[in-house]
Formats: sequence, C-alpha cells, structure tokens
Amino acid sequence: MTKHEVLKQYFGYSSFRKGQEEIIDSILQKRDCLAVMPTGAGKSICFQIPAMILEGITVVISPLISLMRDQVLSLVEDGIPAAFINTELSYSQTVKVLENAKKGAYKIIYAAPERLDSADFVSFAKTCDISMITIDEAHCISHWGNDFRPSYLKIGEFMNNLSKRPIISAFTATATQDVKNDIAEILKLQNPHILTTGFNRENLYFDVKKPKNKYDELLKYLKENSEKSGVIYCSTRKTVEDVCEKLQKDNFDATRYHAGLSNDERKNNQDDFIFDRKKIIVATNAFGMGIDKSNVSYVIHYNMPKNIEGYYQEAGRAGRDGSPSECVLYFSNSDIITIKMFIEKTGENNPELSQEEIEIIQKRDRERLNKIVNYCRTADCFRDYILDYFSDDEDVKCGNCGNCDNKNPIEKKDITIESQKILSCVWRMNQKFGITRIIEVLRGGNSEKVFEFGFDKLTTYGIMKEYSQKEIHNICDYLIDKEFLLQTTDKYPIIKLTDKSNEILRDRKQILMPYRKDIILYKNKPFKEKFHNAAKLGINDNLLSALKKLRLELANREKVPAYVIFHDSSLIDMSIRLPSNEKEFLQISGVGKSKMEKYGEKFLNRIREFREANKS
Repeated sequence: MTKHEVLKQYFGYSSFRKGQEEIIDSILQKRDCLAVMPTGAGKSICFQIPAMILEGITVVISPLISLMRDQVLSLVEDGIPAAFINTELSYSQTVKVLENAKKGAYKIIYAAPERLDSADFVSFAKTCDISMITIDEAHCISHWGNDFRPSYLKIGEFMNNLSKRPIISAFTATATQDVKNDIAEILKLQNPHILTTGFNRENLYFDVKKPKNKYDELLKYLKENSEKSGVIYCSTRKTVEDVCEKLQKDNFDATRYHAGLSNDERKNNQDDFIFDRKKIIVATNAFGMGIDKSNVSYVIHYNMPKNIEGYYQEAGRAGRDGSPSECVLYFSNSDIITIKMFIEKTGENNPELSQEEIEIIQKRDRERLNKIVNYCRTADCFRDYILDYFSDDEDVKCGNCGNCDNKNPIEKKDITIESQKILSCVWRMNQKFGITRIIEVLRGGNSEKVFEFGFDKLTTYGIMKEYSQKEIHNICDYLIDKEFLLQTTDKYPIIKLTDKSNEILRDRKQILMPYRKDIILYKNKPFKEKFHNAAKLGINDNLLSALKKLRLELANREKVPAYVIFHDSSLIDMSIRLPSNEKEFLQISGVGKSKMEKYGEKFLNRIREFREANKS
C-alpha cells in the first residue's frame, strides 16, 4: 500500500498535515529522523504509517502506561494490529504478547523504556525483524529536557544488542536547540532528517492572571465555562487535594490525579476524565503526557510550572482537535519559592545521578525558571514570547492572547530615569548582590547588612525610596528580560551589568516599559466567533448532540474513551455534510475503512432520522 492509501484506509484522512509527509518519506527512504511538532500536529501518524508499510515490526518506546493504552486502543479501532508491554500486564500476558509478535500478529508494539533491559524483551528483539525503533516524547532522553528520565538512557544499549540496526525515529513536541542536539547525539542518529514544523498553535488563547485569591478566580472561570471539559494543573499534591476538595464541595464534577494516589485510583480517576464521566481533572504534572482527549477546552495552571517547555506541553493538551481553547496561568511570587525548593531537591528525587549531573541540571533549571518568570511578568505578546523561546521565527499576528486582545489595553511608561538609577546602583554595589539587596539599597533600607557593607554611604542609597518594592522589582525584571541586566543562575542569583547596559548609562537610551491593566472578568474573546459561529458553518446543534450521544453509548458499550470512536471534529463534519450512504460517509474526516465497517450504519441511521424529522 502507498502512504496515501494507508492514510485514507486506516485513519480516514485525505491529506497530510504540515510536516507529516516529509517525515514519512524520510522514514520510508530508511533514513533516521528527529521531528519536533507541536501537540495536536499528528506526530503519531508520522511513524504509524511507515510502520504499516515497512517489513517487520516497529517498536515504539513510550514513557507512560496511559499513553500506550490510548494509542493501542485507537490503532486497534482503526484496524491496525498493535499491542503494548508494560507493568499493566502480568508476566504470562507479556510472554503471550511476545509470542504473538514473533508470529507476526502485530505491526506496532509499544514498550516502556524500563522493559529494554528485560532478558525476555531483549531476546525477542534479537530474533525478530525490527524495522524501526521510534522514541516518543524524545526530550525525556536529554538532561536539557524539561522531563529528563534516566530510564531513556537505556535505549542506546538496547539498540547495540540488536542483530541489525533498524531505522531510528524520534518525536517530541517541545525541544530547544540544545535538546535536539542532545537527542541526536545520545541516540547516535545517522545523517538524520531533522524537522521542526513550528510551535504556533493558533487555536490556543494564552493568558496570565495575578489574582489576589486564586481559588475565587478559578471559581469565576469555571462557572462561566461550566459545560466545558478542562485540566487544572497544580504544583504540589497538597494543592491538588485542596483545590479538588473545594471544587467538589462547590458542586463541580471534578476528580484528582497525582503520584501519591494508588495505581488503581489514578487509573480510575484518569478514566473518569477521559470517558467524560468527570468534566474536570485537578492534577500535578504527573498527568497528561500523551493523553489524546480531544475535547479539552481549557488548561488552567493554578501554579506556575517549572519552565516554558513544561508549560507549553501541558497547555498544549487543550484544543487537540483544533477547536479554540484557553490556556490560563495563575501567577504569584510564592510559586517561585516552591519551584526553587523543587530545584534544590533534584538529587533527592534522582538518586541515580552523580553530583556533577545534579549541579548541571540545577543550573539549567534555574535558567529556565528565570525564563518562565519573565513570561508571567511580560506585557509583550505571550505567543511571541513562547515562539522566541523555541527559536521559532514565524511572523505571527497574534490578537489571541491576554496581552494582544482588545480587552487588555497595553500602556507604556517611560522608565529611563528609574533604569539609570537601578543600573548605577548595581555598578556601585560591585555587581555582587541579588535583586532583593539592590532594591533594599535603592529604597533606603536599614537592615544590619546595609550598614555592615557601607551601602548607606552610596550615592544610590534611598534614591528610589518613593517606589514600592514591587514597582522596582517589576522594572528590574523588565531590564533582565531585555538583557540590560543579567541575573546569574547560581543558587543565590546575582545581578550584573551586560554589554547593553551602557546604552542606558552612557548613551541615555530611552526605555519604555509596556504594562497591562488586567481586566476583572473573563469575557468571550473575539477569536471565538471565528470558530464557534455554528450557524455560519452549517452545524445543527441538535444533530451534533444526537451524534455525541450515540458515540457515548458506543464508547460505554465497548469500554473505550469517546474520542477513540470518533473525534469531535469528525462529528462536526458529519453534521455539516449529512452523508447519506457509505461512500459519502467515507469522505468524512477521520473515517477509515475499519470505522466505516464498525460504526458507519449506526451513524448513518442517526443522520437519516434527523433528516426525516426535519423535512420541510
């Protein structure tokens, strides 16, 4: 079969998305590849289609049980023979899967990285024809990555044990240049085809809120979006428990997920969310990697995450089907303290790391913490900030973030004089102190340290006493963000001047700092009209509801998530096109041969009933 025939017959699509065909062609030419594609861009198809065409088996190394289970369920529904091997299976079940694989029963096998040094799995891999090894969530292999997993380092040794070298393909949604270099080097990719399709997700609305009371802000948002499904991320298990308990008391359909729960409860709670039995899941970052729930309409970060990579990956779980969705981060200075505590515990959480590795990771984590703090404080475009971070130079006319929409006017304040005073103070303090001490001197503080170091004798002592600590801190953050100042990544960061500092101190460059006056209430954003005007699209809400009800009935009967039957986008396409026969039904986006045979008549009957009831 050709790649286009596989795409249509098994996945139900007539054309490839951006980057998919390029990667598929590279693999079919038996060339290693590394693809960086945003969440929802269709990475899985890039290795699943070649797996169906190449001789032999494709082994997909995947980090999470939930990811494997979902992927295999979807593949089997699409008519593709697949299986997984992880701790959910007993020893006898694992042996059975491997025996079936040797007999050619599967084209794709998902395996956890921890399985790669298992004697049974290594023996199987040596004797079977493995055409390709795919590493999903490949950033986990890099110390530079936001989710480094030492178990991923076993991949190289595993590949060395094989009788012949297969094609190596690696995929991730978030990778800076350092992470990409690390992936290619550790996996020993040979002349790899490296593709970055871009990080922009146009359907996602980004915003940062700084509420006095986070829970009140959350409550207000959820009441205005009560019919929608979403994820609320918290930084600690305790916060997850507190927020979930409050939501349940306030009659919200919420469940929880974190590593402190038993395996059974985690699985049951996750299934409640995925199967739409619960609309809201409150979770730590232990939840979500690879979750393919298509109707997540919002992701709220109750606390600031550790870095931009983690934030963008977690926020990207919203709007996977292309629908407009919101990604809102609630920021407070206490979040910074929490993350610094996590960074200091790097060695405790990763006992297999050497002291040198721990120090390297901590240094990188502090660098990334500075970046996400700047994101939370910026008055510039949130989308531009994220794309710049990933070195994505796409020219974006945003209009779809909290700093760019018309409801949040951005004003500019001349801070030239303030900047000169701050930089002058840093220089006079010999560039040896942190931001807290600098602000204390500028405000004329009288702590013991100020007098001990003689800072009260400096000409900059007290020259900004009329400013609050927060006001000076905001200006310092802006100067750091614009590289007029440098904040080191030591355990106790120091503020230093940069090459650009003279533009302010010597050249008297005018500095205009943008700032935003936050709106109080959440309101419908203008961009939603573009996506949600159902009348213009020709969608009948009654039919769409009927199709969703049928999908839920089938999902419950087969004990699979609703999106495994059909994504929302497929149901919307049905309600617009109103197919009347199998040929027309096969033209629906996401309808392949297997799903046509399994569900076609049921959905066609529901559409016929609608047409009969609405004859004029």
